Amino acid sequence: MNNVKHISNILLVVLLLTFLTTAAFGQQKPDRRAATQRSDGKHDFDWEIGSWKTRLRRLVNPLTGSSTWVEYDGTTLVTKVWNGRANLVELEVSGPAGRIEGLSLRLYNPDTRQWSLNFANSAGGSLTPPVYGEFKDGRGEFFGLDTLGGRAILVKFVIKCSSENACHFEQSFSDDAGKTWETNWIADDTRVKN
Repeated sequence: MNNVKHISNILLVVLLLTFLTTAAFGQQKPDRRAATQRSDGKHDFDWEIGSWKTRLRRLVNPLTGSSTWVEYDGTTLVTKVWNGRANLVELEVSGPAGRIEGLSLRLYNPDTRQWSLNFANSAGGSLTPPVYGEFKDGRGEFFGLDTLGGRAILVKFVIKCSSENACHFEQSFSDDAGKTWETNWIADDTRVKN
């Protein structure tokens, strides 16, 4: 009986988090008064089109208390799709822990004026649940839901650029409904000059 109650509680938390995340990040229309104070957002990623040198750090076993990080070096290629309303990111990095081949499809939603970021790793061969968000004052923040080790977690992805030729990306997880966040993926990109 305890297992049934435990599973019911988990399902309730997942449904609640799904509702809150969808309402807050993916489906509601923006206040048009606020939208007129910034661009519509459909060209928020135009700056990134091109080739980048990538240095990546990944936390081994997130949300377990692990403090072991592994490092990778490689390249990122960002290609414009749909006249900038979408883009495709191809990540290829390697290091002592192995190789990562990643693909990210970013899609702009004109109704919400937000982006969805959808990631796949060649080792898994399927898309992870997307994160949703936008840029404000040059900082991109994107949030979503996922699972890790069978439990529901929140995901935050932040993009900050110090110039048009250098950008910083961080992914964090939370298993306590966003009270605390643990960073588990850090990438620094430097533009490759042609």
